[in-house]
Amino acid sequence: MYLPKISVITPSYNQGNFIEQTIKSVLNQNYPNLEYIIVDGGSTDGTLEILRKYDTKIIWKSEKDKGLADAINKGLRLATGEIVAYINSDDIYATGALEKIGRFFQENPQTMWACGKCKIIREDGEEIFRSITWFKNFWLKKYSYNKLLVINFISQPAVFWRRKLIEDIKFFNCNLNFAMDYEYWVRIGKKYNPAVINEYLASFRIHSKSKGTVSYSKQFKEELNIAKLYSSNCLLVFLHYLTYIGIITIYTFLK
Repeated sequence: MYLPKISVITPSYNQGNFIEQTIKSVLNQNYPNLEYIIVDGGSTDGTLEILRKYDTKIIWKSEKDKGLADAINKGLRLATGEIVAYINSDDIYATGALEKIGRFFQENPQTMWACGKCKIIREDGEEIFRSITWFKNFWLKKYSYNKLLVINFISQPAVFWRRKLIEDIKFFNCNLNFAMDYEYWVRIGKKYNPAVINEYLASFRIHSKSKGTVSYSKQFKEELNIAKLYSSNCLLVFLHYLTYIGIITIYTFLK
């Protein structure tokens, strides 16, 4: 069976403790039609030495950028695959994830984007926050655009989309610092419903320096502002505000 070319992008900056795990999780997929692009923001922590080890298997560049969204966009401009995705330099793919995605898009030519389930792990790779994962999975199965405007239940590392989608959706918003992924899902979702894949495709890592730990309140506030921007329904915005308060409370308690 023909499997479409998948371009995976990893934005990176001083994640030397984790990036090799990310690289291995991509390359060890043994996907036969893979393009792996790493866009580094000028790391000074040993990341470049790790990247050089994989010179023959990856495409990489290291230079200053304007932040995470800018790095992702640089990768998207370099990408040549039919299917694209990005995974941060501290997250990992589940075994066999790319083959599942490749087969799914090949068998469903009308699908423009797809999202699957994602675990949350700590620094040592152990799964944590299973209740949050269950909560996101529950809403993912019941996807609707209005629900997405109320709460961000889509897990970024488990999202893949057709590169041709960029022609009308364009690139990530470089003015956003924390929720550029959510804004992109909302922008895509306004035009195309995603296919929901009921399998775990990736794991999202929470650690002492991750944005989800350090700046979670800023992230959720940015998500709230995005919901206000894209929704003309005051009730949906109010529900997102209530969700925002609830999530901040839960994360503060868990922290």
